[in-house]
Amino acid sequence: MKLALIIDDYLPCSTRVGAKMFHELAIELVSRGHSITVITPDFGLNKSFERSFLDGVEVWRFKSGPIKDVGKIVRAINESLLSLKGWHAIKKHINDNTFDGVAYYSPSIFWGGLVRRIKKRCQCPSYLVLRDMFPQWVIDAGMLHADSFFAKYFRFFENYSYNQADRIGVMSERNLEVFQRDRPNMPGEVLRNWASLKPVALDERSPSSIRVKLELQGKIIYFYGGNIGHAQDMTNLMRLVRGMQSCSNAHFLFVGQGDEVMLINKLAHEWSLTNFSYIPSVDQQEFKKILAEVDVGLFSLSANHTAHNFPGKLLGYMVQSLPILGSVNHGNDLLDIVNDNDAGFIHVNGDDSGLLQSARRLYENDALRIRVGQCSYRLLEEQFSVKSAADIIEFALEKKNAPDKTAENAATIG
Repeated sequence: MKLALIIDDYLPCSTRVGAKMFHELAIELVSRGHSITVITPDFGLNKSFERSFLDGVEVWRFKSGPIKDVGKIVRAINESLLSLKGWHAIKKHINDNTFDGVAYYSPSIFWGGLVRRIKKRCQCPSYLVLRDMFPQWVIDAGMLHADSFFAKYFRFFENYSYNQADRIGVMSERNLEVFQRDRPNMPGEVLRNWASLKPVALDERSPSSIRVKLELQGKIIYFYGGNIGHAQDMTNLMRLVRGMQSCSNAHFLFVGQGDEVMLINKLAHEWSLTNFSYIPSVDQQEFKKILAEVDVGLFSLSANHTAHNFPGKLLGYMVQSLPILGSVNHGNDLLDIVNDNDAGFIHVNGDDSGLLQSARRLYENDALRIRVGQCSYRLLEEQFSVKSAADIIEFALEKKNAPDKTAENAATIG
């Protein structure tokens, strides 16, 4: 099949999990004989359209205003224009035989217009990879009133995006329950996050080693990598950092960008934390090297969430056989998935004592860290491989294509 993959952020410059996941999906689909074209915005372009190749994947980039690490109003405006600018840039490169299917990633919620136009021109099905139920989590966090103009504006585009999908994949069984409760007529299924199974080799002697750079040789490093924002409730993790100060050989390293970067640095200063370091986002290769050097993978989800997300950053931890330590909102089935498989220690957000106790257990017991890390990788193999995700998406798009192909063959025979 000739497939279009649409996402608002892509490699090689991006460090975000979605970009990495979609590239791994693209490579897996290419290995199966499919022709893959990734369509993505790029605010650094000086022309409206650019075609390139990355690891055998064709990439179409179109010029867009910035939508990452900018103010909320600027981001909303530029994201609202994604479909319009995207179609304007690529429409002359698309005819009725260009694509046999479309897979698109949310966030962003603003791809509906572009997907609709491609489907109409190519007469092909689409699959929505739904990772973030926006704007619901913003409403849950109290950042947006449910009856406000902006909430209704975002809801319109959210529903428009959903309505363009022939199939929608959500992250977990609990997420599927919530999704089908609110939208019982929409075709949803569980599509777990995914990752390649290839870990990066460790090289602590390299001058580029993060341990060498930050003088952390011999330390037990608790690592958080990814978005640092309201949805993550970073204060939750900073309380853990403060609670671990008495463990002289423990160090916390946070890497990423987001609207709570100032907050974590402010708390580190106010609480005089000597066991904490922050560095801004790095490219994917550097990020992977850091993952190969750290000891424990951290994450946090806001207690106010009503959706049940599976943070993509956990996949990077699992690839490197890191034990997972973190907090989730009440009822999130991620707690059971990780804990029941001995892949880490997950607590409900607000259980500070339990989280601290688990952090200390991982600090004090080297054998426990290794064993739980091995279970973490095993869980990745069993439930979160890129092969599994490609199987689901490939099957859905081939199934939707099948009736048309049958009719076409019948017409040819006749």
